[in-house]
Amino acid sequence: MTVGVSSRADADELRYLNGTFAELCRIDSPSGRERACADRVVAELRALGVSAVEDDAAASAGSECGNLLARIPAARERAAGDRPGDAAPRRGVLLCAHLDTVPALAPIEPVLVDGWWENANEAILGADNKAAVAVILALARHVHRVGSPVDLELLFTVCEETALAGARAFDASQLTSDFGYVFDHASPIGEVVLDSPTHFRIEAEFRGAAAHAGIRPEQGRSAIFAAARAISAMHVGRLDDATTVNVGTIEGGSAMNVVPERCSVLAEVRGLRAERAEEVVAEVLDRMHEAANLPECECDVEIAVQKMFSGFHLGESRPAVRAASAALRACGFEPAPIVSGGASDANALISQGHEVVNLANGTERNHEPGERVSVEALERMLDVAVALLDAAAQPAASAAR
Repeated sequence: MTVGVSSRADADELRYLNGTFAELCRIDSPSGRERACADRVVAELRALGVSAVEDDAAASAGSECGNLLARIPAARERAAGDRPGDAAPRRGVLLCAHLDTVPALAPIEPVLVDGWWENANEAILGADNKAAVAVILALARHVHRVGSPVDLELLFTVCEETALAGARAFDASQLTSDFGYVFDHASPIGEVVLDSPTHFRIEAEFRGAAAHAGIRPEQGRSAIFAAARAISAMHVGRLDDATTVNVGTIEGGSAMNVVPERCSVLAEVRGLRAERAEEVVAEVLDRMHEAANLPECECDVEIAVQKMFSGFHLGESRPAVRAASAALRACGFEPAPIVSGGASDANALISQGHEVVNLANGTERNHEPGERVSVEALERMLDVAVALLDAAAQPAASAAR
């Protein structure tokens, strides 16, 4: 598929993009506290005459607000390339970004340093994923000025950083677009995520017996010791090219001089091959049960396993991938298919049957102090978003559906 870019953002839209990005970053919106950011998005869309509907995902996602869905109809009935006299097919594209960030350990004050947006304080910037939110809002302003060649659906989710909770609670059956995109991979623009892992959460509670650590230690049974034995018996980190295991938190005990009665462990398994991931989960559970039953431990253990989201593989011939490749090339980027160990709202939406591709957004060091994104990357992301609409409008974009 070959496509050109029918229009580009003008100088005012680029100023709006950068200014809005900085203002969004200043809005503190850790997972569960997205209301102020959501209100800002609603206000920006309302100024364009676009209404956003909030769903009822707040309670199940653990947020103070739900996901937002807005629609902007195509500016013309007939897509370029349709034959005169034919009924024009209505093509649609979904663009999705999440409103939440990981917690900021200091106030966020965006500053420009040598062409890069950074936080003046030692904390995240919030470019994950407010760079994408700003790009989508700037795109909405752009199509308000020049029109869109396709129907647009704009989805802003909550609690993405907490295992995609908002997108998992969203009812994707209401979407009418042919396919969609999220801009949520912190790597150079041009990378296209074709593989993403299945994710399991493992929560274990070890229970022993409390006792005075100096007077009656032999009467106690240390839950922390049992948990430690379990963890030491596990294989953690990267097990192979497709599977990882991590023990994220361990908490227990009440005082230095008390044999700890309780200890909780939170772990995860990610795998690009679902069957292999399930095997590793079973191995982790075996190590936990074995440690609890050791003569030197003699603890009880309760374990809860939850499949947080499913992985996916997208072939390069899929319509959304072909349109993304064409759009990237039109903007001067060579598409680079990649495998990611992370997940995005694409995982949740694909699980519901809606084809969505995760595209790199040019940000760097997400989730870290020192997170940054260049002005050039922001503006080129907007170029790519405009080109995606042109690519999706081509008949070839829907030929493989």
